[in-house]
Amino acid sequence: MLQEPKTIVWFNEVTQKDVPMVGGKGANLGEMTKARIPVPPGFIVTVTAYFNFLQEAKLTDKIRSLLEPLDPDDSKKLQQGATEIKQMILNATMPPDIAMEIKEAYIKMGGGLVAVRSSATAEDLPEASFAGQQRTFLNVQGEDEVVDAVQGCWASLFEPRAIFYREQQGFDHFKVGLAVPVQKMVASQASGVMFTIEPVTSDTGKVVIEAVFGLGEALVGGEVTPDLYVVDKERLEIISKKIAKQEWQLIRNPVADDKGANIQVPLPQSTQSQQKVTDDDILQLVKLGKRLEEHYQFPQDTEWAKENNQIYIVQTRPVTTIKEAAEVESEIKAPVLLAGAAASPGIASGPARIIHEASQIDKVKTGDILVAEMTTPDFVPAMKRAVAIVTDRGGRTAHAAIISRELGIPCVVGAEQATTTLTNGQIITVDGSRGKIYDGKVTRRVKTAPVTSFLREAIKTKTKVYVNLAQPELAEVVAARNVDGVGLLRAEFMVARIGEHPRYMIKQNRGHEFVDKLYQGINTFAQAFDPRPVVYRTTDFKTNEYRALKGGKRYEETEDNPMLGYRGASRCVGDPDIFDLEIEAIKRVREDHKNLWVMIPFVRTVYGMVQIKEHLEAQGLRSSNDFKLWMMVEVPSNIFLIDKFIEVGIDGISIGTNDLTQLILGIDRDSSRLEYLFDERNEAVLIALERAIKVAKSMGVTSSICGQAPSVYPELTEKLVEWGINSVSVSPDMIGTTREIIAKAEARLNIK
Repeated sequence: MLQEPKTIVWFNEVTQKDVPMVGGKGANLGEMTKARIPVPPGFIVTVTAYFNFLQEAKLTDKIRSLLEPLDPDDSKKLQQGATEIKQMILNATMPPDIAMEIKEAYIKMGGGLVAVRSSATAEDLPEASFAGQQRTFLNVQGEDEVVDAVQGCWASLFEPRAIFYREQQGFDHFKVGLAVPVQKMVASQASGVMFTIEPVTSDTGKVVIEAVFGLGEALVGGEVTPDLYVVDKERLEIISKKIAKQEWQLIRNPVADDKGANIQVPLPQSTQSQQKVTDDDILQLVKLGKRLEEHYQFPQDTEWAKENNQIYIVQTRPVTTIKEAAEVESEIKAPVLLAGAAASPGIASGPARIIHEASQIDKVKTGDILVAEMTTPDFVPAMKRAVAIVTDRGGRTAHAAIISRELGIPCVVGAEQATTTLTNGQIITVDGSRGKIYDGKVTRRVKTAPVTSFLREAIKTKTKVYVNLAQPELAEVVAARNVDGVGLLRAEFMVARIGEHPRYMIKQNRGHEFVDKLYQGINTFAQAFDPRPVVYRTTDFKTNEYRALKGGKRYEETEDNPMLGYRGASRCVGDPDIFDLEIEAIKRVREDHKNLWVMIPFVRTVYGMVQIKEHLEAQGLRSSNDFKLWMMVEVPSNIFLIDKFIEVGIDGISIGTNDLTQLILGIDRDSSRLEYLFDERNEAVLIALERAIKVAKSMGVTSSICGQAPSVYPELTEKLVEWGINSVSVSPDMIGTTREIIAKAEARLNIK
């Protein structure tokens, strides 16, 4: 792991532990280089350089002022704001010392053609795929051109699609940094992608490879339908091959004064229907895939390229779309309008909405089926509103396929004539499991198929796997998965949707409206998960967040440091009438759903916890044995006095690693300059975690963890199990992954 910030590092200097400094893509390139996977050589312009650039160009406050008023769901305004931010970054002067280091590294690498890629610090992690959100520049040549491409990558961190994704995933815009790997360009005769797990059915016994002639950008962009090869992973036997006709390929423009732009070149008629790589190449790729999966201990989604009979791996990332179970639909008897490749399982009906370019995505309304020639990351806001997706072109690893699987909606790609055959408003049914589009609305029966061997191993764990949630519309979807309950139900999202400061509503004699709306939100989760527990964390808005609500400026002070200001338990004690609105909503939910528990955040003192417990008892919430009261452990005083906090009479603790880490290390978790030091695996933080869990266990109360750390660091999850934690609460994308990690840890520790 890098010990100090640098502007330039080489692939062989970094590993997976260096994500904060080189991003997900850069860390993987370094990790593969060290594992002797054939990777084209290169260097990385680190996140430090990006943040130094923002600081020296004095851009941070200007960008923030443009971001704050943006509504990510307003596509037109999002586009306008993003364009202004990107232009601001491109027009800024690159600091001379950074430019010089980039040029020197390029010369040291031997110059020539390079690929300049973006590597965000929130990218290529198991819990969120940010694939395609930032720019890649291929066939770049020349010192000044490489520097310009790096600055272009930095600007692309504020593409509309990237801003939208960060908002949806809950990432702070200024905590996500961008590193830029600069890598020797592979002049691909053929290229493609490889999944070491069947991406639609999650069958771990198969490897799926897609291949095209020329550069892989045509495949990833969905412009070309690829060959599809399916291989038995253990027997190394090719199970099936589907050869696609390819009329053109993407290559570098040979014209020297065209700055290396890529062009489409027609393929000879005799070549168009040929297999893109040999059978030997296919098996060699599978062997590399198996090495990668063994090294990372997780199914991989890789990008590969072939040049002069040499196969290179140019990228790998964890598969983010493994399903807990596969759904098998009974045969549908209805007119088939179109057929393509099954890209994301499930069936959905609705009106077709044909979109020819990203500027038209506002036409897609909630419940529509998005039909396009292909999708790009700019289509994502519309894809989130759609119930299914159909494209003319692309394979099962095209953008539309990947995003559909993450969204959990059906998708058929490569349907060829969808945009010309279908009409706007036409009611159709999309069968993403079979790759068919039917006329009209079709009903079907569904039965659940057995889960794959990989996930079957992960299902049975003594340590419970909970999920962190905030959005009511996700409740039923996530509740249908193999999860033991909600370990962290955040109040803030529901309060933000209400949109008005509770004190403002009380003053207008509308407190009952606040209670009604909060009740509706909480009840959605409790009902969906019943009888599994739902642990509701009472509101932890800070003063600046409360001020943003309607009427908030009347009742909230302007604090210099809201993170350490009036928040959490202090508000429960200081504003009991507002706290009572939450309590009333909780009591109403518990009339029908006894699985709702309560967790108090940011508790600074033992006496503060005593006051809150007594208040809850006075309101009748402690009268039932099935009601559990938890406390967040996120302040150092909680660690030092953990036994005294437990003696108050709480039923469980849940460790919030985000706040706990920043307060132990003295690092603002939103600081871009110090982000590389913010690490939950720091020895001091680990000592705190171990003490909290072991003391809780010795005193007979349950312990959980709900910060981001278990979703990012598998090795930390193993330690938590070893120390005796009762449950781990993670983001929905990490349910299966976490179960597997826990299952292996429990097996190693002989925990049954």
